[in-house]
Amino acid sequence: MSPFEDRFDHSAYVSMTMEFRCNLRCVHCMIEGTMDHLQPQSRDQFNELMSFNREQKQWRGLILTGSEITLLRDLPELITAAKQSGFEHVRIQSHGMHLGKMDYCEKLISAGVDEFFISVAAADAESHDAITQVPGSFEKTLRGLENIEQWQHTISITNTVVTKNSYKQLPDVVRSLSHLKQLAQMEFWFYWPMSEKDEKDLLVPHLDMLPYLQEAVALAKALGRRVEIKNFPHCLLGDMKGDLVNGQPQLFIDPVFWSEFEKNGFYQCKHRQTCQSAECLGLNSAYIDKFGWEEEILVPQYNG
Repeated sequence: MSPFEDRFDHSAYVSMTMEFRCNLRCVHCMIEGTMDHLQPQSRDQFNELMSFNREQKQWRGLILTGSEITLLRDLPELITAAKQSGFEHVRIQSHGMHLGKMDYCEKLISAGVDEFFISVAAADAESHDAITQVPGSFEKTLRGLENIEQWQHTISITNTVVTKNSYKQLPDVVRSLSHLKQLAQMEFWFYWPMSEKDEKDLLVPHLDMLPYLQEAVALAKALGRRVEIKNFPHCLLGDMKGDLVNGQPQLFIDPVFWSEFEKNGFYQCKHRQTCQSAECLGLNSAYIDKFGWEEEILVPQYNG
């Protein structure tokens, strides 16, 4: 068992969205059309959650998130408040560029962060920066991940959004991060647009993606990483079925977000009435519009 195994129980964590600005322009961003009107959680809401957990001890970990949480000037103060409110672990979700500055990285860790969830768009600078549309972003993100390694009690988790621009690079993403000793988990999130159409032309057929995912997962596990796969049909994963984890910590976010999120149209499948998979999200509306129902390759899953 991994020494970090207790860090990955989603029910033990709670997530708060505290910032909706971002200094990247990722082509796969799913909320770019809503960032200008979604409201972050207020300091009063944050304080209420801190008081609740101090009294009830419902969660062991707090995740501070947003479009880019490190743009929040008082982030260290929020981290310190979380530790004082009984949270054993504090995680930030970030593109990691700001962590490339060692003094800033040290400031967050001194305040109490011991987990970093870092987005890595691709395996090399040219590909990554083309996706983020910010030159130099890959170098800064990689330096940030390397800086985290200076503190033995911290862990990192990476997330790669899988699109037409990145799916062939999945194995190389794993290889490019193979030197990191405290990278405990790698996540692969298959892109969905919050729309009924793939207007950006980023979706790829599942069977085209699958060989690259299989190789990436095998490489990650050989390095001792945990793996989580998001938004991929359960029935196509074979030996990787146990790596499909679509559950998430409880999220506090502007309620307007959910009306946007529902536009994706998850849980559609020709086999939905007979399939017993509790983890699969099925197909989404944009995928069906582009590639059809794929009922000839999808297979109902049966428990037991």
